[in-house]
Amino acid sequence: MSSSPEMTSSLFYTTLAPLRSAVPGSVPGAGGGGLVMTTMEPNITSCEEWEEAHHLLFHLGNLSLLLGLVIPTTLTLHMILLRLMLMTGSCLFITWATLYRCNLDVMVWNVVFLLVNFMHFFYLVYKRRPIKIDRELKSVYKRMFEPLHVREALFQRLTGQFCTIQSLKKGQVYAAEDKTSVDERLSILLKGKMKVSYRGHFLHNIYTNAFIDSPEFRSTQMNRGEKFQVTIMAEENCKFLCWSRERLTYFLESDSFLNEVFRYLIGKDITNKLYSLNDPTLSDKAAKKMERQPSLCSQVSMMQMRNSMGSTSDTDDILNQIHRGGSSGSSHPVNQPTLSDHTLP
Repeated sequence: MSSSPEMTSSLFYTTLAPLRSAVPGSVPGAGGGGLVMTTMEPNITSCEEWEEAHHLLFHLGNLSLLLGLVIPTTLTLHMILLRLMLMTGSCLFITWATLYRCNLDVMVWNVVFLLVNFMHFFYLVYKRRPIKIDRELKSVYKRMFEPLHVREALFQRLTGQFCTIQSLKKGQVYAAEDKTSVDERLSILLKGKMKVSYRGHFLHNIYTNAFIDSPEFRSTQMNRGEKFQVTIMAEENCKFLCWSRERLTYFLESDSFLNEVFRYLIGKDITNKLYSLNDPTLSDKAAKKMERQPSLCSQVSMMQMRNSMGSTSDTDDILNQIHRGGSSGSSHPVNQPTLSDHTLP
């Protein structure tokens, strides 16, 4: 069934009625009938007249969103501030939609946005909560771990699960030469002073915030079952932080950053112990005793005395990795000794 030109034109312009306005007329060559477009009127969705500006709450809500988006990421709290501004904007939009527009969909969507941002905000604040470090461990954290950017939460994990704080009274022995196994523990002195000796000869002291048995820990990482080659005795009432060596090793294997931190700290501690053998701050009595027995220094190597310490020449590289090529805890890198440096002068 064929349709006449009049019917086709009528259907066409009826479909586009919301977009164009047509009046009756004749279409040339169509038999003098049908509809013809004579004028073009504006679309009913176009703005003939602009409405008045919305209430101030609407503009304040948008301003809050804008401020949140322009917060620089270099600020430490930029994510918290962003979520806070987004929450503020959502609250203002909810108030505006409820009191001045009576618009349910705008209110509901902003309630959803508010809840989502509040959960993110609460999580970020919770992550930044102050971590309570044990009073006896604060000095160790501030002196050794904080300069290497170890966060309080990570330090708490390190010290809160598989380590203990132990005590020694003056004269008690931490490790006996050729008797105590080196495989059991790794310790940091928290309080007091210890004396290290080899076959009855004084070597050096160990002071607070220093590893007690770092040379043994480093030199026996590959070889187990060995004994201490020195005697370590408390010269004062001492407290020390003690890790189970096996559990500490497993923990460090699961955290590469903390593993690098420990490698650096232990390497640096070994270097300090090497230098302390000729430290001028030794007591007069100890210095005179060493002067009377030069054969000890000339015949016995540090490797023999501290159970083959091993080379720590990789410490500078470790420190650079920790600080990502930037800020280090010390303005001068530590020059680590090689195996040839372990022989005492």
